[in-house]
Amino acid sequence: MYEWIKALHVIAVIAWMAGMLYLPRLFVYHCEAEIGSKQSETFKVMERRLLRVIINPAMIVTWLAGLYLAWVGHWFSSGWLHAKLFLVLVLSAVHGMFAAAVKRFASDSNRRSQKFYRIINEVPTILMIGIVILVIVKPFWRP
Repeated sequence: MYEWIKALHVIAVIAWMAGMLYLPRLFVYHCEAEIGSKQSETFKVMERRLLRVIINPAMIVTWLAGLYLAWVGHWFSSGWLHAKLFLVLVLSAVHGMFAAAVKRFASDSNRRSQKFYRIINEVPTILMIGIVILVIVKPFWRP
């Protein structure tokens, strides 16, 4: 069962990251759209659906499957997992920031610039790199 849950975890991580990389790109383009325009309304639908249908469920499955794997694999005493959990918590906070941005765009109250969203778009990538290195290399671990 462990291998199946690991496969589910990897699939959920891929879906979560795909959404986390795409959503801020939508924000960049949404900033260009005139409030009330058809384009702006289309972005609102795209952002809401991406968050609710893909990103939120993928994050939940990632967390649940990951915690199961850590528990069954007896990894909770490993330093690499502590570091990974910290980075995943930061990624989850970024997820929360993106969810708040979806609400701001939906109510036409976004005050952030394209430049802000272009920069914040890099944060999930940097976190993902750190997480993958921790999982594969497992520094701070002594068998």
